[in-house]
Amino acid sequence: MLKMVPAKAYRTYIFIWLALLVLTVVTWLVSYVNLGMMNVVVAMLIASFKASLVALFFMHLRHENRLVLAFALFPLGFLLLIIGGTLVDTLFR
Repeated sequence: MLKMVPAKAYRTYIFIWLALLVLTVVTWLVSYVNLGMMNVVVAMLIASFKASLVALFFMHLRHENRLVLAFALFPLGFLLLIIGGTLVDTLFR
C-alpha cells in the first residue's frame, strides 16, 4: 500500500532543491572573482554546506539518532585531517 506524503514534505524538498541550485550558481559566480587563495576556501565552504543539506534532508539524517549521526560525521574528521595536511604541506613548501 502506498503511503501518503504530506504536502509540507514536498515543499521542504523543493525548497532544499532550490537552495542547492542557488548555491551552485553562487559557486559558479564566485569562481570568476579573484580571491587569491581564498577561492578554494569559499568553494569548499559552499560545497560543505550543500553536502550537509543533502545529508540532512535527502538522506534523512536529520531524523536519525545520535549514534547514526556519529557514524556519519566520523569520516569528516579524517577528511579534515587529509585536507588540512595537504594544505599545510602545500603552503609551507
